[in-house]
Amino acid sequence: MRKETSGTILALLTAVISGFAIPVNKLFVVSLDPTVFTAVRAIIIGVMFLILASFQSKFDYKKFKQVPWKYLLAIAVIGGSFAFLLFFTGLQFTTAGRGAFLHKTLPLYATLFAFIFLKEKVSRKQLYAMLAMLVGTALIYFASIPPAQLWSNPSLGDLLIIGATILWGLENTIARAAMLKKESNLVVSFARMFIGGVILFGVVLLMGKLDILFSLSLQQVSNLLISTAILFGYVLCWYWSVRLINVSKASTLLLLAPVISLVLGTWIFGEPVLGVQLLGSALILAGAYFVVGIKSRMATGV
Repeated sequence: MRKETSGTILALLTAVISGFAIPVNKLFVVSLDPTVFTAVRAIIIGVMFLILASFQSKFDYKKFKQVPWKYLLAIAVIGGSFAFLLFFTGLQFTTAGRGAFLHKTLPLYATLFAFIFLKEKVSRKQLYAMLAMLVGTALIYFASIPPAQLWSNPSLGDLLIIGATILWGLENTIARAAMLKKESNLVVSFARMFIGGVILFGVVLLMGKLDILFSLSLQQVSNLLISTAILFGYVLCWYWSVRLINVSKASTLLLLAPVISLVLGTWIFGEPVLGVQLLGSALILAGAYFVVGIKSRMATGV
């Protein structure tokens, strides 16, 4: 199968996983501290990717990584720790539907960073699609909804999620740069999750929340493991796709996910859906549709 096709399929599969992940995680994070929640998941997934990367390198750790540590540390700090912390804190305050669509503004930031730092080619067609998505994002953000028990401060939650998404756009660009230097997507995933998880555990200790970890109920542990499995699938498919196609294209395809999130958020939590929000959502999806057929190229023509 051609690299472009494989990368596109993996990005679409990531979008499907993401569509289920946000409302499911909203359900789980309501009863769990977001810092503990993200730290435990990251460590578990990091260990899993360490095992996979070790098998890939045949346990020859001299060949384990191909890029300087500064790349992997930047990926871990920016995307594997602070972005997760902002996102899941924000998800406590806003609705799953809004969180899903705001998270899918990732292409706006990823495309900007990739154009500046990686010299990825951005076509006029893609720019028009980005503009449509930007307008859609603004409509969703300014569609005010009254606070409720499960979305106590939507405006604050939205801002935190937008901040997390900007950080992920930067992190994805660094990850793509590392993989263009022949780094394995498994090593990148290990660095993002394991080192990021260690940083998050440091935050847990500094905030004096370690006792929360040892007081989790059986149901909370079960929820945590389900969420961990979903995130593992997401990270595996996502970084595999970014290795094969431009990060600007891969991130745009993630915009298919909010449709699933919006439906599940309304069904599970009874979240309100405004007409303006639906219009914004339609604009975002229309932009995604036009990006599917764009071939990944660098500004150099490669």
